[in-house]
Amino acid sequence: MLLPARTAVLNYLYGVKSADVDQIMEALKPEYGNERQFTKERYIDHVMSLEANGMVSLSSHDLDKNGVLRMYYEINDDGRSAVDKYVDKKYRHK
Repeated sequence: MLLPARTAVLNYLYGVKSADVDQIMEALKPEYGNERQFTKERYIDHVMSLEANGMVSLSSHDLDKNGVLRMYYEINDDGRSAVDKYVDKKYRHK
């Protein structure tokens, strides 16, 4: 069973300290990579929506070797509560 993509992003962040969009996409690529909406733009939207809804927080930022801004996000207590409530333990990212 695949989780909705936005829930999968939150679920991934549940199991890591923090991640940027590229890291999230790399982790989810095996399951979601063939979907037409598996684009960086869409996944930035997912993370920003989770942030706007108070489930993840911006933890840090830097520039990659090409000078492109990378923003790292971490799940917060509200996001953890949502995963605990809505994602069955067998699907949780560890």
